[in-house]
Formats: sequence, C-alpha cells, structure tokens
Amino acid sequence: MSLLSSGSIHENVRLTSELDPVVHWSPHPWGHRRACTWCRPTATGKCCREGVVDLSFEAESPLAPPAELLETLPSCDWVLQGDRHQIFFPPSETAGRPQEQRCWSSFLEHSRAPVVTEEVAREALLSFVDSKCCYGSAAAGDLVILELKQQNLCRYRLETFSESRISEWTFQPFTNHSVDGPQRGTSPRLWDIKVQVPPMFQEDTRRFQVPHSSLVKECHKCHGRGRYKCSGCHGAGTVRCSSCSGAKRKAKSARRCQMCSGSGRRRCSTCSGRGNKTCATCKGEKKLLHFTQLVIAWKNSLFEFVSEPQLDCPGELLAKARGETLFKDENTTVYPIVDFPLREISLASRRGISEHSAALASRARVLQQRQTLELIPLTEVRYWYQGKTDVYYIYGTDHQVHVVDYPERWCCGCTIL
Repeated sequence: MSLLSSGSIHENVRLTSELDPVVHWSPHPWGHRRACTWCRPTATGKCCREGVVDLSFEAESPLAPPAELLETLPSCDWVLQGDRHQIFFPPSETAGRPQEQRCWSSFLEHSRAPVVTEEVAREALLSFVDSKCCYGSAAAGDLVILELKQQNLCRYRLETFSESRISEWTFQPFTNHSVDGPQRGTSPRLWDIKVQVPPMFQEDTRRFQVPHSSLVKECHKCHGRGRYKCSGCHGAGTVRCSSCSGAKRKAKSARRCQMCSGSGRRRCSTCSGRGNKTCATCKGEKKLLHFTQLVIAWKNSLFEFVSEPQLDCPGELLAKARGETLFKDENTTVYPIVDFPLREISLASRRGISEHSAALASRARVLQQRQTLELIPLTEVRYWYQGKTDVYYIYGTDHQVHVVDYPERWCCGCTIL
C-alpha cells in the first residue's frame, strides 16, 4: 500500500514532478553600474549601442540574479530567507506504544545454525580452492582435520527510512505560457503538500514546482535582450587570421594568404560570424520564470553491529556474511531490544535507535523503521598437512571460507579472502 505524506489543509494541491532542466542559484554580489542614455547599464560601464550587451566579462560568473530581484511571496511563511535555501522542521509525530517483552530463549532454541561437520568443512574448502586460479586442490583433499571450533555470532541491523524537505529558488526560460503566481492563491505550507512516497527503504530524490510561487522577470544575464556580444570577436564577427597573423600575406611571400583570401581576417568560429550569441541563461527568450522548487529526499539510514567473535576471523568479513534471520521488527517506530542473552546486542540496539533519533529528529520525518537480528555461524578448522598445523575459517550460512595461509599456492599475485 502506498503512503502519502500527511497534510490536511491543501487536499487538492497538484504538483508538476521532474521539471525540465532548470538552473539553481545562490546569492551573488553585483557591482555598481554606470548609467547609459542609449541602453540599460552594464557592469563595465560600456555603451551598448550595438544592440546587445557585452557580457563577455561574465563568462565565468554564477548564473545568479541579484538578491533583491525576487520579492517575498505574500502569505507564505515558509518561503526562503537569507541564503535562499532552507531546511524545514517536520511536524512532530506521536510516539507509538512500546512493544511487549519477548522471551529470547525460545527464539534461540528454534533458530540454531546447523553444525559444521568434517565433511562440510572439507567440501567448503574444496569449493573455495576451485574458485582460485592458482590454488592446488591436492592439499584441500589430503589435509587432516584435527579440530572444529564453532561459534554463533549475532548481527543487529537497524534501518530508518526518513523524508526531508527543502525549498529553493530556481528558474528556467519563460516561453509565454500561463504563470501560476501568487495572484492565484497562497502557496501551501511545505509539509502540507502531498506527494507519492516511494517503496519503503528505497532511497529517492524528487523535485516539484510549488503551486502559486512563479514570478516572471527580465533575464538578469542579458538584461532582456536575448543575446550578448561574442567574447571571441567582440562583436565584429571576424577575428585576425591565424595563418598570416593579419598581414594578409605570409612572411617572405608576395602571394596573398589563401586562408583569409588576403583580407587578414577570418570568420569567428565562436559565433559563426554573427558577432553575438544567444543568451545561454534565457535561451533567447529574454525573460525567466522564477519559482520555488520543493526538493524531497527519502533516505535509508543504516546502523549495524556484530557481536564480538572469540575466534580470530576478520571482522570485515563477518559484517558482510550471510546469516539466518532470528528476529524482525518493522513499524513506524521500533523500540530497543531488552534482556537479550548477549548484553552487547541490547546495548547496540539502544545506541542505534538513539543515534538515528538524534540525527533525524530536527531535519527529517521518520516514515518507517526496521530492526533485524541475524545468527551468523563461524567455525575455525584446525588442520595438519605435511608436518605443519594451521587453520582456516568457515563463516555465514553459505559457508564462505577465509584461509590464513593455504599450503598449496603457485603464485603470489592473488589476494587471499
């Protein structure tokens, strides 16, 4: 069953998802401009009688309109302030009831990992050796197994699926379509906007245009002209010939330059000889549609803990090992495991829930939590081969093998797992 983010005020709010490519911006300091009687002022103070604004000096500048360009939308108390990018606190959720205490002894009795016998231990080693290109199988078949030490580990895993919301100003070229601005109503509050939630514990990020937040403004990059002077030729449409360096003929030659036909100049390749270029910000439309964009991120936070092994097997392997599910608890809010036979598991459960709660309480809303306990079998196999005693380990329900020093290796280029 799909879930919807809670909200009761704007039941009929409809959003446009996955907007066309747009530009996001942050505040940008703009310099003073000197007035021109022929055109709008430019940042360099140069006159723009050519009909386009020379913005070649802004080629590397941010595509950000001045901070004072966009006014605050009326009656919308969650609109951006200051840095124009704000995270909003989610509404508080009512905590559920603590779950009943469980009898963990019954869980453990019915979830014992199968015992690893000598036959299983040898088959696991042979399978491991077969997967290695430079391991010989003779040692695996001939070694003498002296002792099997077994231990069952517990892995605790906590997953917290949360939703966070931020808003930001963004813009795109205005193409003379209808504008959903504040004159059509007040923008809804951030957490009142209903959206479809993805499947639980699957991360996703989506963007939506907030209703009634659109404003149409003149393009701040080209000052509403749709084009600007080419930075390659400075509006001339031609550049100095690179073959003759503008001399019209090559050095020590009476013949005219064939590359420029003796003119000393060639067509500008940057603007194709037009002398100006289409504004990349407004795509030549002269105006921009500014609007508030809602960005919703669904994240799955993970906490894992594996009980301390008594056998000397690398912990990073045990953390990835497959286990048998002993217990699973999934709810809007889960509660720490208490009175588990291994005290370190109870402490890890409490610590994981506390860490997730502290990290997400002020910036996200928890939609679902899931905690699981898994039993991970671990066996140390002590063996004798050609007068030397050594060990290897079998871990996980799928009998993965870790060999400390395999006696029959033909090269040193492989990594032992």
